[in-house]
Amino acid sequence: IIIQLMTTVSPHLAQLKKEGEQGRKQINQYTRYGTVILAALQGYGIAVGLEGAQSGVGNVVIDPGLFFRATTVITLVGGTIFLMWLGEQITSRGVGNGISLIIFSGIVAELPRALAGTLELGRQGAISTAIILFLAVMVVVVIMGIVFVERAQRRLLVQYPKRQVGNKLYGGDSSHLPLKLNTAGVIPPIFASSLLLLPVTLANFSGGQGPDWLNTVTALLGHGQPLYMAFYAAGIIFFAFFYTAIVFNPADTADNLKKYGGFIPGIRPGQRTAEYIDYVLTRLTAVGAVYLTIVCLLPEILISQYSVPFYFGGTSLLIVVSVTMDTVSQIQSHLLAHQYEGLIKKSKLRGARR
Repeated sequence: IIIQLMTTVSPHLAQLKKEGEQGRKQINQYTRYGTVILAALQGYGIAVGLEGAQSGVGNVVIDPGLFFRATTVITLVGGTIFLMWLGEQITSRGVGNGISLIIFSGIVAELPRALAGTLELGRQGAISTAIILFLAVMVVVVIMGIVFVERAQRRLLVQYPKRQVGNKLYGGDSSHLPLKLNTAGVIPPIFASSLLLLPVTLANFSGGQGPDWLNTVTALLGHGQPLYMAFYAAGIIFFAFFYTAIVFNPADTADNLKKYGGFIPGIRPGQRTAEYIDYVLTRLTAVGAVYLTIVCLLPEILISQYSVPFYFGGTSLLIVVSVTMDTVSQIQSHLLAHQYEGLIKKSKLRGARR
């Protein structure tokens, strides 16, 4: 995600992106280097945080020091690189994005234990049966809402003029320019939550012995706190517009339509078309940002206000639903291509027999 954003501000990365397969390989190599650096920094922060953590019987780490920090960083970086390599192998030899499937598997693997814990609390009387039934209905409703919004599109009618070649007329067809309701996907909540985790990461580097203001900020930005939810919502809305502006350029789209003779009925080609696309995209992004904010704040409210242990909604549910839909669509595409290959082979065999 970081490299994808940097391709819009770095001329070198932008040039590599235009070079095709060779440039993509170089960008992937830069991504691997960045992964190692980020994993090493976060691993060191986790090691220092564990050294300062306390359990019921004393310190969490029995023998703190340089050796523990080095082994923790090496272990976490090694595991991260292995998962990254495994994701690349799944992408090249399997169906779908490998990294997304690995994240999907980790989320789904935790669902049975969370569900069992919720039912156990209901059996003990800590949570009423009405709340459990309400959660079950809400899960179904939110999943249906996510699927509906992720599939939703605003289709702009594009008309192509007729061309006369000799005595025949060509063209005159119409098509649609699809604009997704949620163009940014799961990127805004991921970026917003990552930024909000920065104070916690800095506090881990100091082992909880940092300045008082840092500890105060960390406490105010804890999960379920009003300030955390306010900044989280603001971050999601900001990055929804920011990422959409990066990945979709109305001016380029309008230029491409003008180049191939396409136009939106009632809109002048060129600058006016770009302004109209930008106007429609801004309204769609506003609705998509509100949708992302509601889905991501829902688990925070349930956990903080109603002490519901079942982590429901948020980025996890968005990832699960999005990856499932993408994987199913790619499997259907493979099956359809396989059917076409079978039809082509049969037609060749029949022609050979004749």
